[in-house]
Amino acid sequence: MNNGLQQRDVTCSMRRHDGQGIHQRFLRWIMVLPLLAVLAGCAASPPRQQHDLCAVFEQNPDWYDYARSSEKKWGVPAHILMAFVRHESSYRHNAKPAREWFLFIPLGRPSSAKGYAQVQDPAWKDYRKETGGLLKSRSDMEDALDFIGWYNNKSNKLLGISKWDPEQLYLAYHEGHGGYRRGSYRKKPKLMKIAARVDHTAREYGAQLRKCEDRFKCRHWYQVWPLCS
Repeated sequence: MNNGLQQRDVTCSMRRHDGQGIHQRFLRWIMVLPLLAVLAGCAASPPRQQHDLCAVFEQNPDWYDYARSSEKKWGVPAHILMAFVRHESSYRHNAKPAREWFLFIPLGRPSSAKGYAQVQDPAWKDYRKETGGLLKSRSDMEDALDFIGWYNNKSNKLLGISKWDPEQLYLAYHEGHGGYRRGSYRKKPKLMKIAARVDHTAREYGAQLRKCEDRFKCRHWYQVWPLCS
Protein backbone atom coordinates (compact mmCIF):
# COMPACT_ATOMS: atom_id res chain seq x y z
CA MET A 1 0.00 0.00 0.00
CA ASN A 2 2.72 2.45 1.00
CA ASN A 3 4.82 1.39 -1.97
CA GLY A 4 1.93 2.16 -4.31
CA LEU A 5 1.46 5.61 -2.82
CA GLN A 6 5.18 6.36 -3.08
CA GLN A 7 5.20 5.25 -6.71
CA ARG A 8 2.23 7.53 -7.51
CA ASP A 9 3.94 10.44 -5.71
CA VAL A 10 7.11 9.91 -7.76
CA THR A 11 5.10 9.74 -10.99
CA CYS A 12 3.22 12.92 -10.17
CA SER A 13 6.46 14.65 -9.22
CA MET A 14 8.03 13.65 -12.56
CA ARG A 15 4.99 14.97 -14.42
CA ARG A 16 5.21 18.26 -12.56
CA HIS A 17 8.91 18.57 -13.41
CA ASP A 18 8.19 17.73 -17.06
CA GLY A 19 5.46 20.33 -17.13
CA GLN A 20 7.74 22.92 -15.56
CA GLY A 21 10.48 22.11 -18.09
CA ILE A 22 8.11 22.57 -21.02
CA HIS A 23 6.83 25.80 -19.52
CA GLN A 24 10.39 27.11 -19.04
CA ARG A 25 11.36 26.22 -22.61
CA PHE A 26 8.24 27.96 -23.87
CA LEU A 27 9.11 31.10 -21.89
CA ARG A 28 12.64 31.04 -23.26
CA TRP A 29 11.29 30.91 -26.81
CA ILE A 30 8.93 33.79 -26.05
CA MET A 31 11.92 35.83 -24.88
CA VAL A 32 14.15 34.86 -27.81
CA LEU A 33 11.66 35.43 -30.63
CA PRO A 34 11.55 39.24 -30.31
CA LEU A 35 15.37 39.31 -30.34
CA LEU A 36 15.43 37.23 -33.51
CA ALA A 37 12.91 39.57 -35.09
CA VAL A 38 15.07 42.58 -34.20
CA LEU A 39 18.18 40.94 -35.62
CA ALA A 40 16.32 40.08 -38.81
CA GLY A 41 15.21 43.68 -39.09
CA CYS A 42 18.81 44.87 -38.76
CA ALA A 43 19.60 43.24 -42.09
CA ALA A 44 18.33 45.85 -44.52
CA SER A 45 16.56 44.82 -47.69
CA PRO A 46 18.57 45.42 -50.88
CA PRO A 47 18.00 48.94 -52.25
CA ARG A 48 15.41 49.23 -54.99
CA GLN A 49 17.49 51.63 -57.13
CA GLN A 50 21.02 50.30 -56.92
CA HIS A 51 22.22 52.39 -59.85
CA ASP A 52 21.61 55.59 -57.85
CA LEU A 53 23.75 56.10 -54.74
CA CYS A 54 21.52 58.93 -53.54
CA ALA A 55 18.55 56.55 -53.59
CA VAL A 56 20.62 53.87 -51.85
CA PHE A 57 21.48 56.27 -49.01
CA GLU A 58 17.92 57.60 -48.94
CA GLN A 59 16.67 54.09 -48.25
CA ASN A 60 19.50 53.32 -45.79
CA PRO A 61 20.89 56.61 -44.42
CA ASP A 62 23.07 54.82 -41.86
CA TRP A 63 25.07 53.40 -44.75
CA TYR A 64 26.20 56.92 -45.58
CA ASP A 65 27.62 57.26 -42.06
CA TYR A 66 29.36 53.89 -42.31
CA ALA A 67 30.89 54.71 -45.70
CA ARG A 68 32.15 58.10 -44.55
CA SER A 69 33.52 56.56 -41.35
CA SER A 70 35.46 53.98 -43.35
CA GLU A 71 36.69 56.71 -45.70
CA LYS A 72 38.01 58.80 -42.80
CA LYS A 73 39.71 55.75 -41.30
CA TRP A 74 41.30 54.23 -44.42
CA GLY A 75 41.27 56.99 -47.03
CA VAL A 76 39.24 55.15 -49.67
CA PRO A 77 36.40 57.35 -51.01
CA ALA A 78 32.88 56.43 -49.91
CA HIS A 79 31.55 56.13 -53.46
CA ILE A 80 34.25 53.56 -54.32
CA LEU A 81 33.44 51.53 -51.22
CA MET A 82 29.77 51.46 -52.17
CA ALA A 83 30.57 50.49 -55.77
CA PHE A 84 32.43 47.46 -54.43
CA VAL A 85 29.41 46.40 -52.38
CA ARG A 86 27.06 46.78 -55.31
CA HIS A 87 29.11 44.55 -57.59
CA GLU A 88 30.13 42.05 -54.93
CA SER A 89 26.74 41.30 -53.41
CA SER A 90 24.07 43.58 -54.93
CA TYR A 91 23.60 44.81 -51.35
CA ARG A 92 22.48 41.37 -50.08
CA HIS A 93 23.70 40.78 -46.53
CA ASN A 94 23.63 37.00 -46.87
CA ALA A 95 25.11 36.71 -50.36
CA LYS A 96 27.23 33.64 -51.12
CA PRO A 97 28.68 32.20 -54.34
CA ALA A 98 26.27 29.95 -56.19
CA ARG A 99 26.61 26.24 -55.52
CA GLU A 100 28.35 24.14 -58.14
CA TRP A 101 26.67 21.02 -59.46
CA PHE A 102 27.64 17.89 -61.34
CA LEU A 103 24.46 16.75 -63.05
CA PHE A 104 22.08 16.57 -60.07
CA ILE A 105 24.83 16.22 -57.42
CA PRO A 106 25.66 19.35 -55.38
CA LEU A 107 29.42 19.94 -55.13
CA GLY A 108 29.35 22.84 -52.70
CA ARG A 109 30.34 26.46 -53.14
CA PRO A 110 33.52 27.51 -54.97
CA SER A 111 34.74 29.67 -52.06
CA SER A 112 34.01 30.74 -48.48
CA ALA A 113 33.06 34.27 -49.58
CA LYS A 114 29.94 35.71 -47.97
CA GLY A 115 28.23 38.87 -46.88
CA TYR A 116 28.00 42.36 -48.34
CA ALA A 117 31.68 42.44 -49.32
CA GLN A 118 32.02 38.75 -50.26
CA VAL A 119 34.95 38.30 -47.89
CA GLN A 120 36.59 34.88 -47.78
CA ASP A 121 37.49 33.24 -44.48
CA PRO A 122 41.30 33.80 -44.59
CA ALA A 123 40.98 37.51 -45.40
CA TRP A 124 38.31 37.98 -42.72
CA LYS A 125 40.57 36.25 -40.19
CA ASP A 126 43.46 38.58 -41.06
CA TYR A 127 41.18 41.61 -40.84
CA ARG A 128 39.85 40.72 -37.41
CA LYS A 129 43.35 39.89 -36.19
CA GLU A 130 44.63 43.32 -37.23
CA THR A 131 41.62 45.43 -36.29
CA GLY A 132 40.12 43.45 -33.40
CA GLY A 133 36.45 42.87 -32.78
CA LEU A 134 35.25 39.30 -32.37
CA LEU A 135 31.66 40.47 -32.86
CA LYS A 136 32.25 41.87 -36.34
CA SER A 137 30.14 40.29 -39.05
CA ARG A 138 30.38 40.05 -42.82
CA SER A 139 26.59 40.47 -42.86
CA ASP A 140 26.84 43.89 -41.21
CA MET A 141 27.23 46.82 -43.60
CA GLU A 142 29.37 48.85 -41.21
CA ASP A 143 31.86 46.00 -40.83
CA ALA A 144 31.78 45.20 -44.56
CA LEU A 145 32.61 48.78 -45.53
CA ASP A 146 35.35 48.91 -42.93
CA PHE A 147 36.82 45.71 -44.38
CA ILE A 148 36.79 47.07 -47.94
CA GLY A 149 38.54 50.22 -46.77
CA TRP A 150 41.09 48.20 -44.80
CA TYR A 151 41.85 45.89 -47.71
CA ASN A 152 42.15 48.66 -50.27
CA ASN A 153 44.40 50.59 -47.91
CA LYS A 154 46.69 47.55 -47.85
CA SER A 155 46.56 47.39 -51.65
CA ASN A 156 47.72 50.98 -51.70
CA LYS A 157 50.60 50.31 -49.33
CA LEU A 158 51.70 46.95 -50.74
CA LEU A 159 51.06 47.48 -54.44
CA GLY A 160 51.11 51.23 -54.86
CA ILE A 161 47.57 51.35 -56.27
CA SER A 162 45.89 54.73 -55.87
CA LYS A 163 42.96 54.77 -53.46
CA TRP A 164 41.08 56.64 -56.19
CA ASP A 165 41.56 53.89 -58.80
CA PRO A 166 38.56 51.56 -58.35
CA GLU A 167 39.41 49.36 -61.34
CA GLN A 168 42.88 48.37 -60.15
CA LEU A 169 41.76 48.21 -56.52
CA TYR A 170 39.04 45.77 -57.50
CA LEU A 171 41.45 43.54 -59.43
CA ALA A 172 43.68 43.35 -56.34
CA TYR A 173 40.62 42.77 -54.15
CA HIS A 174 39.50 39.85 -56.28
CA GLU A 175 42.89 38.24 -57.01
CA GLY A 176 44.62 38.98 -53.73
CA HIS A 177 47.83 40.93 -53.42
CA GLY A 178 50.01 38.04 -54.56
CA GLY A 179 47.79 37.31 -57.55
CA TYR A 180 47.77 40.96 -58.55
CA ARG A 181 51.57 41.09 -58.43
CA ARG A 182 51.73 38.05 -60.71
CA GLY A 183 49.24 39.64 -63.10
CA SER A 184 46.83 36.70 -62.82
CA TYR A 185 43.91 38.96 -63.75
CA ARG A 186 45.32 39.43 -67.27
CA LYS A 187 44.25 35.90 -68.11
CA LYS A 188 40.71 36.54 -66.90
CA PRO A 189 38.87 38.75 -69.42
CA LYS A 190 35.56 38.31 -67.60
CA LEU A 191 37.08 39.63 -64.38
CA MET A 192 38.62 42.59 -66.20
CA LYS A 193 35.20 43.49 -67.60
CA ILE A 194 33.71 43.38 -64.11
CA ALA A 195 36.52 45.61 -62.81
CA ALA A 196 35.75 48.08 -65.58
CA ARG A 197 32.08 48.06 -64.54
CA VAL A 198 33.10 48.71 -60.92
CA ASP A 199 35.12 51.68 -62.15
CA HIS A 200 32.13 52.98 -64.13
CA THR A 201 29.77 52.55 -61.16
CA ALA A 202 32.21 54.30 -58.82
CA ARG A 203 32.45 57.29 -61.13
CA GLU A 204 28.66 57.50 -61.44
CA TYR A 205 28.25 57.13 -57.68
CA GLY A 206 30.81 59.89 -57.10
CA ALA A 207 28.97 62.32 -59.38
CA GLN A 208 25.62 61.45 -57.78
CA LEU A 209 26.91 61.85 -54.24
CA ARG A 210 28.27 65.31 -54.95
CA LYS A 211 24.74 66.42 -55.84
CA CYS A 212 22.90 64.94 -52.87
CA GLU A 213 25.37 64.63 -50.01
CA ASP A 214 24.02 67.67 -48.18
CA ARG A 215 20.87 65.66 -47.45
CA PHE A 216 22.84 63.18 -45.36
CA LYS A 217 25.29 65.49 -43.57
CA CYS A 218 24.54 66.79 -40.10
CA ARG A 219 21.16 65.05 -39.90
CA HIS A 220 21.70 63.75 -36.35
CA TRP A 221 20.76 65.89 -33.36
CA TYR A 222 24.26 65.57 -31.88
CA GLN A 223 26.02 66.79 -35.05
CA VAL A 224 26.86 70.48 -35.14
CA TRP A 225 27.87 72.30 -38.29
CA PRO A 226 30.63 72.79 -39.43
CA LEU A 227 32.18 69.96 -37.38
CA CYS A 228 30.19 67.33 -39.27
CA SER A 229 30.61 68.83 -42.74
